Amino acid sequence: MIDVRYFETKQESGSAAAALGAEAIRQTIAARGSANIVIATGASQFEMLEALVAAEGIDWSRVTAFHLDEYIGMPDTHPASFRRYLKERFTGRLPALGAFHFVEGDAPDLAVELTRINALIDRHPIDVTFAGIGENGHLAFNDPPADFESTVAYKVVELDERCRRQQFGEGWFPTFDDVPTEAISMTVQRILSSRAVILTVPDERKAEAVQHVLEGPVTNMWPASILQQHPACHLFLDRAAASRLAKKPTAADA
Repeated sequence: MIDVRYFETKQESGSAAAALGAEAIRQTIAARGSANIVIATGASQFEMLEALVAAEGIDWSRVTAFHLDEYIGMPDTHPASFRRYLKERFTGRLPALGAFHFVEGDAPDLAVELTRINALIDRHPIDVTFAGIGENGHLAFNDPPADFESTVAYKVVELDERCRRQQFGEGWFPTFDDVPTEAISMTVQRILSSRAVILTVPDERKAEAVQHVLEGPVTNMWPASILQQHPACHLFLDRAAASRLAKKPTAADA
């Protein structure tokens, strides 16, 4: 079962998600001496990342981080690049961070890049994954019908029209035709291997996906629904994202 935590605003839900994730990182470092994490991008993560980089008591020098996905063929100077996003909102604000392994979506040889990044993450079992849910229910860039079987960490995926329209709608691209059609994405199974998953999902435009992920069956047509099977998945919603749930959560559920 997914642990659902509900707040009135996305600022509150993002801050609460960061607090739980920060505590998981601190506990992992205390127990093992280091922690491996995965960081998500996108408009849904703004408030969470703002709070996470400000969290107290984390020895970031003991943290190794990865990210979920990157567009193919996109330089890190592009406004929509996830590497640029993370350098501005995460790594650039954490100079003591032990390591961040970026997915080079514009690498001249994608096969070589996949071999490189897969070998790196295979040596760093993930303790905490910070993620979101797409308007089409995707997890990372695993659009429906998602591959639930692949065990490699990263692979090339095609982006469906609804996913691309979400990226355009969030203002990352000047026109819909500018949105890439392919990306390198962390796979569903590798996300499931994380010891804890922290989902931050605000806004009314995510309400349909939240309804299917929480109240529907596990299906690759709503890929994030598979997190119903994860033993430590925590979902942070604001009022708008929870608006279509049959059983409305209350703020007290937080």
